[in-house]
Amino acid sequence: MITPLRLGTRGSALAMAQSGHVAEALTAATGRPVELVEVVTAGDRSKAPVRRLGVGVFVSALRDALAARTIDLAVHSYKDLPTATAPGLHIAAVPLREDPRDALVARDGRTLAELPPGATVGTGSLRRMAQLHALGMQLEVTPIRGNVDTRLGRVLGSDADLDAVVLARAGLSRLGRAGEITETLDPMLMLPAPAQGALAVECRADDPDLIELLAVLDHAPSRAAVTAERALLATLEAGCSAPVAAYAELAEGDAGEEIYLRGAVISPDGTREIRLSRTGTPADAAEIGKALAAELLDLGADTILGHEGHTGPGTQQIGSTE
Repeated sequence: MITPLRLGTRGSALAMAQSGHVAEALTAATGRPVELVEVVTAGDRSKAPVRRLGVGVFVSALRDALAARTIDLAVHSYKDLPTATAPGLHIAAVPLREDPRDALVARDGRTLAELPPGATVGTGSLRRMAQLHALGMQLEVTPIRGNVDTRLGRVLGSDADLDAVVLARAGLSRLGRAGEITETLDPMLMLPAPAQGALAVECRADDPDLIELLAVLDHAPSRAAVTAERALLATLEAGCSAPVAAYAELAEGDAGEEIYLRGAVISPDGTREIRLSRTGTPADAAEIGKALAAELLDLGADTILGHEGHTGPGTQQIGSTE
Protein backbone atom coordinates (compact mmCIF):
# COMPACT_ATOMS: atom_id res chain seq x y z
CA MET A 1 0.00 0.00 0.00
CA ILE A 2 1.33 3.42 -1.00
CA THR A 3 1.62 5.83 1.94
CA PRO A 4 -0.47 8.96 1.27
CA LEU A 5 1.33 12.28 1.11
CA ARG A 6 0.31 14.60 3.94
CA LEU A 7 -0.74 17.97 2.55
CA GLY A 8 -0.95 20.75 5.15
CA THR A 9 -3.65 23.37 4.72
CA ARG A 10 -5.50 26.05 6.61
CA GLY A 11 -9.01 25.04 7.61
CA SER A 12 -10.98 27.80 5.90
CA ALA A 13 -13.36 26.81 3.13
CA LEU A 14 -11.21 28.55 0.54
CA ALA A 15 -7.94 27.02 1.75
CA MET A 16 -9.52 23.56 1.84
CA ALA A 17 -10.89 24.03 -1.68
CA GLN A 18 -7.49 25.14 -2.98
CA SER A 19 -5.65 22.32 -1.27
CA GLY A 20 -8.24 19.78 -2.37
CA HIS A 21 -7.80 20.86 -5.96
CA VAL A 22 -4.02 20.44 -5.71
CA ALA A 23 -4.41 17.04 -4.04
CA GLU A 24 -6.76 15.81 -6.76
CA ALA A 25 -4.50 17.10 -9.53
CA LEU A 26 -1.43 15.47 -7.99
CA THR A 27 -3.16 12.11 -7.58
CA ALA A 28 -4.55 12.26 -11.13
CA ALA A 29 -1.10 13.04 -12.57
CA THR A 30 1.01 10.65 -10.50
CA GLY A 31 -1.30 8.11 -8.90
CA ARG A 32 0.02 9.05 -5.47
CA PRO A 33 -2.71 9.34 -2.80
CA VAL A 34 -2.85 12.59 -0.80
CA GLU A 35 -4.54 13.34 2.52
CA LEU A 36 -5.32 16.82 3.82
CA VAL A 37 -4.00 17.79 7.26
CA GLU A 38 -5.57 20.90 8.79
CA VAL A 39 -3.13 23.34 10.42
CA VAL A 40 -4.43 26.28 12.47
CA THR A 41 -2.49 29.52 11.93
CA ALA A 42 -2.18 32.67 14.02
CA GLY A 43 -4.21 34.53 11.41
CA ASP A 44 -7.08 32.08 11.86
CA ARG A 45 -7.13 32.55 15.63
CA SER A 46 -6.99 36.35 15.67
CA LYS A 47 -9.77 38.83 14.88
CA ALA A 48 -7.35 41.76 14.53
CA PRO A 49 -6.97 43.53 11.19
CA VAL A 50 -4.61 41.62 8.93
CA ARG A 51 -2.20 44.56 8.56
CA ARG A 52 -1.60 44.50 12.35
CA LEU A 53 -0.83 40.80 12.48
CA GLY A 54 2.38 40.96 10.50
CA VAL A 55 4.07 39.21 7.62
CA GLY A 56 3.42 35.51 7.12
CA VAL A 57 0.56 35.31 9.59
CA PHE A 58 -1.22 32.68 7.48
CA VAL A 59 2.01 30.88 6.57
CA SER A 60 4.29 30.32 9.56
CA ALA A 61 2.34 27.45 11.16
CA LEU A 62 2.32 25.54 7.87
CA ARG A 63 6.04 26.06 7.49
CA ASP A 64 6.63 24.98 11.08
CA ALA A 65 4.70 21.77 10.33
CA LEU A 66 6.88 21.15 7.28
CA ALA A 67 10.04 21.68 9.32
CA ALA A 68 8.70 19.34 12.03
CA ARG A 69 7.93 16.74 9.33
CA THR A 70 4.31 16.38 10.45
CA ILE A 71 3.30 17.20 6.86
CA ASP A 72 5.05 16.54 3.56
CA LEU A 73 3.86 19.54 1.55
CA ALA A 74 1.79 22.67 1.99
CA VAL A 75 -0.40 24.77 -0.28
CA HIS A 76 -0.34 28.54 0.18
CA SER A 77 -2.08 31.42 -1.49
CA TYR A 78 1.10 32.76 -3.05
CA LYS A 79 0.32 36.38 -2.19
CA ASP A 80 0.49 35.44 1.52
CA LEU A 81 4.11 34.28 1.34
CA PRO A 82 6.85 36.62 2.56
CA THR A 83 9.23 37.46 -0.27
CA ALA A 84 12.28 36.27 1.68
CA THR A 85 13.30 32.67 0.99
CA ALA A 86 12.44 30.25 3.78
CA PRO A 87 15.56 28.26 4.79
CA GLY A 88 15.18 24.55 4.14
CA LEU A 89 11.99 24.91 2.07
CA HIS A 90 11.33 24.96 -1.66
CA ILE A 91 8.46 26.14 -3.89
CA ALA A 92 8.18 22.98 -5.97
CA ALA A 93 5.22 24.04 -8.09
CA VAL A 94 3.12 27.01 -9.11
CA PRO A 95 -0.02 25.51 -10.67
CA LEU A 96 -1.99 27.23 -13.42
CA ARG A 97 -3.01 30.61 -12.03
CA GLU A 98 -6.66 31.56 -11.62
CA ASP A 99 -7.90 34.92 -12.93
CA PRO A 100 -5.93 37.38 -10.72
CA ARG A 101 -8.34 40.29 -11.06
CA ASP A 102 -10.43 41.74 -8.24
CA ALA A 103 -14.21 41.38 -8.25
CA LEU A 104 -17.07 43.55 -7.01
CA VAL A 105 -20.14 42.05 -5.36
CA ALA A 106 -22.78 44.76 -4.94
CA ARG A 107 -26.42 45.00 -3.98
CA ASP A 108 -28.98 45.00 -6.79
CA GLY A 109 -26.40 43.76 -9.30
CA ARG A 110 -24.66 47.13 -9.52
CA THR A 111 -21.31 47.76 -11.15
CA LEU A 112 -18.68 50.02 -9.64
CA ALA A 113 -19.74 52.94 -11.85
CA GLU A 114 -23.33 52.51 -10.69
CA LEU A 115 -22.53 52.93 -6.99
CA PRO A 116 -23.72 56.35 -5.79
CA PRO A 117 -21.55 58.81 -3.84
CA GLY A 118 -21.47 57.75 -0.19
CA ALA A 119 -21.97 54.05 -0.97
CA THR A 120 -20.24 51.81 1.57
CA VAL A 121 -17.67 49.40 0.12
CA GLY A 122 -15.88 46.83 2.27
CA THR A 123 -12.47 45.25 1.68
CA GLY A 124 -9.70 43.77 3.78
CA SER A 125 -6.92 45.10 1.56
CA LEU A 126 -5.13 48.42 1.89
CA ARG A 127 -4.18 48.11 -1.77
CA ARG A 128 -7.86 47.98 -2.76
CA MET A 129 -8.77 50.76 -0.35
CA ALA A 130 -6.14 53.05 -1.82
CA GLN A 131 -7.25 52.39 -5.39
CA LEU A 132 -10.92 52.88 -4.52
CA HIS A 133 -10.06 56.24 -2.98
CA ALA A 134 -7.98 57.13 -6.03
CA LEU A 135 -11.05 56.77 -8.27
CA GLY A 136 -12.51 59.93 -6.70
CA MET A 137 -16.02 58.45 -6.52
CA GLN A 138 -16.65 59.62 -2.93
CA LEU A 139 -17.18 56.07 -1.71
CA GLU A 140 -17.13 55.19 1.99
CA VAL A 141 -14.44 52.49 2.08
CA THR A 142 -14.61 50.24 5.15
CA PRO A 143 -12.01 47.70 6.34
CA ILE A 144 -13.48 44.22 6.89
CA ARG A 145 -12.22 40.75 7.84
CA GLY A 146 -13.64 37.26 7.75
CA ASN A 147 -13.96 34.42 5.28
CA VAL A 148 -15.67 34.71 1.91
CA ASP A 149 -19.11 33.80 3.26
CA THR A 150 -18.81 36.39 6.03
CA ARG A 151 -17.80 39.12 3.59
CA LEU A 152 -20.52 38.29 1.09
CA GLY A 153 -23.02 38.29 3.94
CA ARG A 154 -22.20 41.95 4.59
CA VAL A 155 -23.80 42.68 1.19
CA LEU A 156 -26.15 39.82 0.37
CA GLY A 157 -27.24 38.50 3.77
CA SER A 158 -30.34 39.29 5.80
CA ASP A 159 -28.26 41.59 8.04
CA ALA A 160 -26.37 43.25 5.17
CA ASP A 161 -24.80 46.56 6.18
CA LEU A 162 -22.64 47.36 3.12
CA ASP A 163 -23.48 48.33 -0.44
CA ALA A 164 -20.61 46.32 -1.93
CA VAL A 165 -17.46 44.34 -1.18
CA VAL A 166 -14.32 43.82 -3.24
CA LEU A 167 -12.73 40.37 -3.17
CA ALA A 168 -10.27 38.37 -5.25
CA ARG A 169 -12.09 36.80 -8.17
CA ALA A 170 -9.94 33.68 -7.83
CA GLY A 171 -11.28 32.88 -4.37
CA LEU A 172 -14.89 33.27 -5.45
CA SER A 173 -14.27 31.07 -8.46
CA ARG A 174 -12.59 28.32 -6.43
CA LEU A 175 -15.56 28.28 -4.05
CA GLY A 176 -18.12 28.15 -6.84
CA ARG A 177 -19.37 31.64 -5.99
CA ALA A 178 -18.37 33.44 -9.20
CA GLY A 179 -22.05 33.79 -10.11
CA GLU A 180 -22.43 36.39 -7.35
CA ILE A 181 -19.87 38.74 -8.94
CA THR A 182 -21.52 41.86 -10.30
CA GLU A 183 -18.37 43.14 -11.99
CA THR A 184 -14.85 41.83 -12.58
CA LEU A 185 -12.71 44.92 -12.17
CA ASP A 186 -10.45 46.04 -15.00
CA PRO A 187 -6.79 46.14 -13.87
CA MET A 188 -6.68 49.70 -15.21
CA LEU A 189 -9.00 50.58 -12.31
CA MET A 190 -7.90 48.03 -9.72
CA LEU A 191 -4.46 46.52 -10.22
CA PRO A 192 -4.19 43.18 -8.37
CA ALA A 193 -1.85 42.28 -5.54
CA PRO A 194 1.43 40.60 -6.49
CA ALA A 195 0.80 36.86 -7.04
CA GLN A 196 -2.98 37.20 -6.53
CA GLY A 197 -4.80 34.14 -7.86
CA ALA A 198 -1.68 31.95 -7.76
CA LEU A 199 -0.93 29.02 -5.47
CA ALA A 200 2.45 27.91 -4.16
CA VAL A 201 3.09 24.23 -3.45
CA GLU A 202 5.91 24.04 -0.93
CA CYS A 203 7.93 21.15 0.45
CA ARG A 204 11.26 20.56 2.18
CA ALA A 205 14.35 21.28 0.12
CA ASP A 206 15.97 18.01 1.28
CA ASP A 207 13.28 15.87 -0.39
CA PRO A 208 14.38 15.63 -4.05
CA ASP A 209 11.97 12.80 -4.84
CA LEU A 210 8.98 14.85 -3.75
CA ILE A 211 10.30 17.93 -5.53
CA GLU A 212 10.48 15.89 -8.73
CA LEU A 213 6.98 14.49 -8.15
CA LEU A 214 5.43 17.91 -7.54
CA ALA A 215 7.05 19.39 -10.65
CA VAL A 216 4.23 17.85 -12.70
CA LEU A 217 1.93 20.55 -11.27
CA ASP A 218 4.15 23.47 -12.24
CA HIS A 219 2.84 25.89 -14.89
CA ALA A 220 5.80 27.79 -16.31
CA PRO A 221 3.89 30.91 -17.50
CA SER A 222 2.21 31.30 -14.10
CA ARG A 223 5.55 30.91 -12.31
CA ALA A 224 7.18 33.50 -14.56
CA ALA A 225 4.37 36.01 -13.97
CA VAL A 226 4.44 35.74 -10.18
CA THR A 227 8.24 35.77 -10.17
CA ALA A 228 8.19 39.17 -11.87
CA GLU A 229 5.50 40.53 -9.56
CA ARG A 230 7.15 39.33 -6.38
CA ALA A 231 10.58 40.57 -7.47
CA LEU A 232 9.04 44.04 -7.76
CA LEU A 233 7.54 43.68 -4.29
CA ALA A 234 10.77 42.46 -2.73
CA THR A 235 12.81 45.25 -4.29
CA LEU A 236 10.39 47.86 -2.95
CA GLU A 237 10.68 46.21 0.49
CA ALA A 238 7.03 47.11 0.94
CA GLY A 239 5.34 46.40 4.24
CA CYS A 240 1.71 45.67 5.01
CA SER A 241 0.99 49.40 5.43
CA ALA A 242 2.06 50.10 1.84
CA PRO A 243 -0.46 49.56 -0.96
CA VAL A 244 1.61 47.98 -3.74
CA ALA A 245 0.07 46.38 -6.84
CA ALA A 246 1.59 44.36 -9.66
CA TYR A 247 0.25 42.33 -12.56
CA ALA A 248 2.27 40.43 -15.17
CA GLU A 249 0.82 38.97 -18.35
CA LEU A 250 2.51 36.74 -20.90
CA ALA A 251 1.82 37.18 -24.61
CA GLU A 252 3.46 36.58 -27.97
CA GLY A 253 5.60 39.51 -29.08
CA ASP A 254 7.54 40.25 -32.24
CA ALA A 255 10.54 38.33 -30.96
CA GLY A 256 8.69 35.53 -29.15
CA GLU A 257 6.94 35.27 -25.78
CA GLU A 258 7.11 38.40 -23.63
CA ILE A 259 6.13 39.44 -20.11
CA TYR A 260 4.23 42.69 -19.75
CA LEU A 261 4.49 43.82 -16.12
CA ARG A 262 2.50 46.67 -14.61
CA GLY A 263 3.28 48.00 -11.15
CA ALA A 264 1.85 50.70 -8.91
CA VAL A 265 2.40 52.32 -5.54
CA ILE A 266 -0.59 54.23 -4.17
CA SER A 267 -0.92 56.31 -1.00
CA PRO A 268 -3.57 54.95 1.41
CA ASP A 269 -5.83 57.95 0.81
CA GLY A 270 -5.49 57.60 -2.95
CA THR A 271 -4.17 61.12 -3.49
CA ARG A 272 -0.77 60.02 -4.80
CA GLU A 273 0.08 57.17 -7.11
CA ILE A 274 2.84 56.09 -9.46
CA ARG A 275 2.06 53.55 -12.19
CA LEU A 276 4.63 52.15 -14.62
CA SER A 277 5.06 49.16 -16.91
CA ARG A 278 7.93 47.19 -18.39
CA THR A 279 8.36 44.29 -20.82
CA GLY A 280 10.91 41.53 -21.23
CA THR A 281 11.32 37.79 -21.70
CA PRO A 282 9.99 35.15 -19.27
CA ALA A 283 13.58 34.06 -18.60
CA ASP A 284 14.26 37.53 -17.21
CA ALA A 285 11.12 37.66 -15.05
CA ALA A 286 12.90 38.49 -11.79
CA GLU A 287 15.07 41.16 -13.43
CA ILE A 288 12.00 42.78 -14.99
CA GLY A 289 10.38 43.08 -11.58
CA LYS A 290 13.53 44.49 -9.99
CA ALA A 291 14.00 47.02 -12.80
CA LEU A 292 10.40 48.21 -12.64
CA ALA A 293 10.66 48.63 -8.86
CA ALA A 294 13.83 50.68 -9.35
CA GLU A 295 11.99 52.94 -11.79
CA LEU A 296 9.13 53.38 -9.31
CA LEU A 297 11.63 54.33 -6.61
CA ASP A 298 13.35 56.78 -8.96
CA LEU A 299 10.00 58.53 -9.42
CA GLY A 300 9.44 58.83 -5.66
CA ALA A 301 7.70 55.61 -4.67
CA ASP A 302 9.67 55.63 -1.42
CA THR A 303 8.05 58.92 -0.43
CA ILE A 304 4.64 57.27 -0.83
CA LEU A 305 5.71 54.14 1.01
CA GLY A 306 7.08 56.23 3.89
CA HIS A 307 8.94 54.84 6.85
CA GLU A 308 6.30 52.16 7.43
CA GLY A 309 6.76 50.97 3.87
CA HIS A 310 10.38 50.03 4.47
CA THR A 311 10.23 47.35 7.12
CA GLY A 312 13.18 45.38 5.84
CA PRO A 313 13.95 42.85 3.15
CA GLY A 314 11.46 40.10 2.58
CA THR A 315 8.35 41.85 3.80
CA GLN A 316 5.29 42.34 1.68
CA GLN A 317 1.78 43.67 1.48
CA ILE A 318 -0.20 40.95 3.16
CA GLY A 319 -3.82 40.03 2.60
CA SER A 320 -5.83 37.12 3.91
CA THR A 321 -6.19 34.26 1.48
CA GLU A 322 -9.89 35.00 1.66
